[in-house]
Amino acid sequence: MKLFKKDYSALSDEELVVWMAKGKKLAFDHLYERYAAAMHYFFQQKLKKDKEKAEDFVHDLFAKLIQKPESFDSSRIFKTWLYSVANNMVKNEYKKMQVRSNTQNGLEEDFGITDDSRGSLEILHWQNFEEKLEGVIEELDIKHSEVFQLRHLQEMSIKEIAEVLVINEGTVKSRLFHAHKKVAERMREFDPKNRR
Repeated sequence: MKLFKKDYSALSDEELVVWMAKGKKLAFDHLYERYAAAMHYFFQQKLKKDKEKAEDFVHDLFAKLIQKPESFDSSRIFKTWLYSVANNMVKNEYKKMQVRSNTQNGLEEDFGITDDSRGSLEILHWQNFEEKLEGVIEELDIKHSEVFQLRHLQEMSIKEIAEVLVINEGTVKSRLFHAHKKVAERMREFDPKNRR
């Protein structure tokens, strides 16, 4: 009798969770491979660029998945469910930090746009752009900042953002509109039409 090994790489995220719940370690390995780097980046952006804390959060996130794979709601898309769990972890961390310090904490954003193949002036321009944009994002309130980040850094659709934040799509669009308006107003100096 010939035995066939299952090709986990060909399975959807949702199918991998099902196999993981059946105790298949390779299914978990494939999910981890697909999402660990993206989740590390997500946590790092949300946790004031703290790489070590981001690593801890990635570990905790996947540990939760290993311990309770049945907590995944199979009626949802795994990616948006995972980001929802991650987003809630960050919110809980900020609540703890507020209790500890009794101060309001903002979320910082980091935009890795620089490309070393560009000329020095263009690199300087992008660095200035990056710093200014980072400052503008910090000035946004949390509800506008998080939709902006999920849309432009995590490249999520409106529907995915709505699922992650547990709000309706109209609210996502409204928040994005206001975030874009504020960012555009504050970044006017970088508009090519204004640089002539």
